[in-house]
Amino acid sequence: MNDTLKKTPLYDVHLGLGAKMVPFAGYEMPVHYPAGITAEHHAVREVAGLFDVSHMGEFLVHGPQALDLVQRVSVNDAASLAVGQCQYSAMCAEDGGIRDDLVVYRMADHYMFVVNASRREQDWGWISEHAEGLDVTLEDPSDDMGLLA
Repeated sequence: MNDTLKKTPLYDVHLGLGAKMVPFAGYEMPVHYPAGITAEHHAVREVAGLFDVSHMGEFLVHGPQALDLVQRVSVNDAASLAVGQCQYSAMCAEDGGIRDDLVVYRMADHYMFVVNASRREQDWGWISEHAEGLDVTLEDPSDDMGLLA
């Protein structure tokens, strides 16, 4: 496969399980395994399934005004989140158009945004711009983080 494609932290696990890998959002991602799509469908419907979403962007927001930034860039009320909870939300542009959808997680000492891989750079720039003047620290550990859904 193309050497310019990125690999998730679970890439070798997928290969070890015999996954057929395909390009997706700049990453080599599994599309199916040797048992076949029908068997995978039944497993998900009858038991459970896992999806490697490590290609998504993960941004951490630390600091005393972390919630202020979350409230500034997402449309739902993250103040209602308890530690360990998350919510599906959207980031809107000033004209009300949707820039991206995302999931906001509240951790004990920070928040985390999970954004779409194809919008990672644009979302990082937009969030960073809106963080100006706030007492927050932003971190993008996306390349080192594995994420399962």
